[in-house]
Amino acid sequence: MLFSPQIPLQLEPRRPDRFDDFVPGPNQNVLLATRQLLDEPGSSLFLSGPQGSGKSHLLNALCHAAREKGLGAFYIALQHLPDEAAAGLDGLQGLDLVCVDDLDSVAGKPLWEQALFRCFNEVRAANGRLVVSSRMSLSSLQFDLPDLQSRLAWGLTMNLRLPDDEGKLQVLQQRARALGIELPRDVQRYLIKHSKRDMGSLLTMLEQLKDAAFVAKRRITVPLAREILSSRR
Repeated sequence: MLFSPQIPLQLEPRRPDRFDDFVPGPNQNVLLATRQLLDEPGSSLFLSGPQGSGKSHLLNALCHAAREKGLGAFYIALQHLPDEAAAGLDGLQGLDLVCVDDLDSVAGKPLWEQALFRCFNEVRAANGRLVVSSRMSLSSLQFDLPDLQSRLAWGLTMNLRLPDDEGKLQVLQQRARALGIELPRDVQRYLIKHSKRDMGSLLTMLEQLKDAAFVAKRRITVPLAREILSSRR
């Protein structure tokens, strides 16, 4: 399963991301290493990279791939979770794969650091697979618990880079196909030129375009994109 009903955590909604939907761009080696993890029990991977580089996509895709192989998988995004949710990390050692997103959001919080340290050790002792992501590199994270940083350094560490403009266009095309909408090339280039350029903002804009086109029963065009951008300023 992808999410464990026994764990009392406020999880983010399940995302449909798959490896085939990931546009690797400069991150081909990271994609390969993440996919190979399912063939390597007991392995661990630390992924770092800025927002919009694809960390959450890879973690969710790995969980889906694990489930399709009949493996037990668990994904948790730490950002915005309350401190009391840390207790929900107990008992994950029975799963084949544990993916922890947004580690940087809890660095320096003793309750979370202790819970994560226990969880990571238990998963490793049970020969499970562990993937952790952070916007900051491992060496840049400021932990109160030095052993947590040492534990994460035992496995493979890799950095994701942001796509260039052509890569961003490919991501937009891929997401549009997944949403079942047509995103003309001139609209794609308009978004790259006039919207915020980070992938999170571009994908949010794509969702807004889809919704606006549906409500107004209009095609997705540059004028529609211009209207939405103007309303956000």
